[in-house]
Amino acid sequence: MRPIVIYYSRKGSNEFLARKIAGRLSCDLELIRPRINAFSLFLMNLNPGIRSLKRQISNYDRVILVGPIFMGRFIPPLRSFVKKYNAQIKEMAFVTCCGSNYKKKDEKFGHGLVFDDVKSILNDRLVLTQAFPVGLVLPESQQEDADAFMKTHLNDSNFKGAIADVFEEVMEKLS
Repeated sequence: MRPIVIYYSRKGSNEFLARKIAGRLSCDLELIRPRINAFSLFLMNLNPGIRSLKRQISNYDRVILVGPIFMGRFIPPLRSFVKKYNAQIKEMAFVTCCGSNYKKKDEKFGHGLVFDDVKSILNDRLVLTQAFPVGLVLPESQQEDADAFMKTHLNDSNFKGAIADVFEEVMEKLS
């Protein structure tokens, strides 16, 4: 199995996660570069498209797409990647560091709805979806505090405990 990690990150947590996955799997890593990197366009769900990747996706058996979910949406850079390279994707896993937790995953802004959206695009080629709620690195008293998780970014010092356990489970599935 020859995987590649493709990622988009706005604040750095998804880049951290992508690098950690690529490091563990000893595989290639590539950044999705929007043609226009304007967050306000993403919030309005406008899609300026992405620049072409440096690597040929058809050379890989599995794409591990890593990127954020904003307000319960499969954001334009990620959606553009899947649309542009859909015919070349043999198998894909979608991983996100997000603000929604596991209990609220199916609510309006939850990651479960985005996972359903991605599944509708890729069907059986989507082999894994996994959320890494940023709240997992916060003390229990702050896990529901929107301000706290907006200010929190994954890094080596906070990537332990529950979130590290989820990571190990995902790595086992991806191996």
